[in-house]
Amino acid sequence: MAFRKELPYTHGSPASTAVVLVNLGTPDAPDAPSLRRYLRQFLSDPRVVEIPRAVWWFILNGIILPFRSSKSAAKYASIWTEEGSPLRVHTQRQAAALGVQLAARGHHQLQVTYAMRYGTPSLPQVLDQLKEQGCTRILVLPAYPQYSGTTTASIFDAVFEHYRQVRNIPELRLIRNYHDQDGYIQALRQSVLDHWELNGRPDKLVMSFHGVPKRTLLLGDPYHCECYKTARLLAQSLGLSEGEYLVTFQSRFGKAEWLQPYTAPTLQELGRQGVRRVDVMCPGFTSDCLETLEEIAMEVKHDFLQAGGKEFHFIPCLNEAPAWIGGMVEIVEQHLAGWPTMSNGAARDEAARQALISAERAKALGATQ
Repeated sequence: MAFRKELPYTHGSPASTAVVLVNLGTPDAPDAPSLRRYLRQFLSDPRVVEIPRAVWWFILNGIILPFRSSKSAAKYASIWTEEGSPLRVHTQRQAAALGVQLAARGHHQLQVTYAMRYGTPSLPQVLDQLKEQGCTRILVLPAYPQYSGTTTASIFDAVFEHYRQVRNIPELRLIRNYHDQDGYIQALRQSVLDHWELNGRPDKLVMSFHGVPKRTLLLGDPYHCECYKTARLLAQSLGLSEGEYLVTFQSRFGKAEWLQPYTAPTLQELGRQGVRRVDVMCPGFTSDCLETLEEIAMEVKHDFLQAGGKEFHFIPCLNEAPAWIGGMVEIVEQHLAGWPTMSNGAARDEAARQALISAERAKALGATQ
């Protein structure tokens, strides 16, 4: 194996730490060529589609990409903003706000950035940039509260694959999940209460999570169980009885059976049953995106109203809500434990002095840098 060219090692360089918030990804523009590039990368991931590669190659390139790219582009165009893709905008803002709050708590020897698993800025690109900046410790924070082999594990794959060809690897920490972390649950609770304070309460609160094939559950993926635990903890925090909320799964793709109940048919049935008002939220998404703004707030809303429902409310994702930024701070601080990211001016001066001494010693032994 040929390792990638390494930056010259400089003795006495101060150690530094970075947090990388990683989201799923987004096309660069709401047009067919951009969607084709994005979908090819996304749907070529064997973590996402577990079909024999030769068979899937023909399906992807012969059917899905030629016909789905334009349809998907139209959907993205319906939610695109002047700043660009909502998912990228919110992820970027979350990373910026997280950095500000961590600095306010004394983490001055720490930087926060963001990356995408698919699309740009790519995770390998961001990891390379951090290496060029001398980062020796990296904490990876997936934007997925619930672990799944189709999402979280794919981020881990990308990290490991990237460093497979790197000689000088930084110290790594990977956050697996936070589906039951109190700061996350309380942020969800606050978003619901804020919505209800302005709009009143619904007849039913629907918590819609992204779906995955049912076979993943049968093969040992904990995603299904973690979604239900999130829902149970949130319902308890809101004081809801079992009859006042529902858990559903959206975004089914293909003909295989996925986790049920499916969101759209469930909302249609609620409309037919005479349920007047539903509030729908997507706890598994920390940033609003195509699946929340178009699939839920537009398509599922239409289905519910057409079936006889009278009032449909979409509760936005956590996005940059202060309670969620605070929850992220809690999660990150738990995983930074033991890393020297907090220091005052005197401590930084002493660290710089020790680094200088180390460099001089190395040069005395023959080092050139």
